[in-house]
Amino acid sequence: MTEMRTLVLTGASRGIGHATVKRFMRDGWRIITASREAPPPECGRDPRWSHHVTVDLAMPDDRTRFVNDVLEHLAGAPIDALVNNAGVSPKTVYKERLGILHGPLEGWHSVFELNFYAPIALARGFAEALARKQGAIVNVTSIAGHAVHPFAGSAYSTSKAALSALTREMAAELAPLGIRVNAVAPGEIETEMISADYEPLITRIPMHRMGTTAEVAGVIYQLCDADFSYVTGSEIFITGGQHLL
Repeated sequence: MTEMRTLVLTGASRGIGHATVKRFMRDGWRIITASREAPPPECGRDPRWSHHVTVDLAMPDDRTRFVNDVLEHLAGAPIDALVNNAGVSPKTVYKERLGILHGPLEGWHSVFELNFYAPIALARGFAEALARKQGAIVNVTSIAGHAVHPFAGSAYSTSKAALSALTREMAAELAPLGIRVNAVAPGEIETEMISADYEPLITRIPMHRMGTTAEVAGVIYQLCDADFSYVTGSEIFITGGQHLL
């Protein structure tokens, strides 16, 4: 009998996170998640989604509570994959993305707490459980971490650029433990956050369409699967070719 594999994922209640949960459940993984909101009721009915913790991972105390809660729930069982998907791109009171000239600097701290420091804390907290199965970590970065994006804002973009660099450092530092670390960098993906303002960007995408959350989830899944067991320190662009221009 095949042993059930375990996924820990953040930012599970919508978008890429929710699609990723569904992709892993399809192959029989046990799912443990965190987000600031409860998962949709229809997903909570699946017994493989065994545990959810409602926390704000931008808060250090909540990060610690989440790690401890998950480890207690697992009762010594290993973790096969950690997906750091939770992220935030806030707006100022003027409805602009948080940048250098506008908005409080405290907002930058909040962005980096969730987009950058949370992946560090969770990788550290779950390292032992991941090492027991030579597991995988996937960080969700962004095309905005590699080029100026009209709707991202510099706080979000620089936090994702930092997460890209962190992915390489994590891969090197955790490789002796048998833990692989990679990243996916989505471009324009159809989620609840997309508005009509994004339509002009489609002309800049060689494939002439936005991506789907299922397409991002599929790449995340493959990075956690045995077929990619010799891949670490990589970042895969899921952009329809937009990053080439």
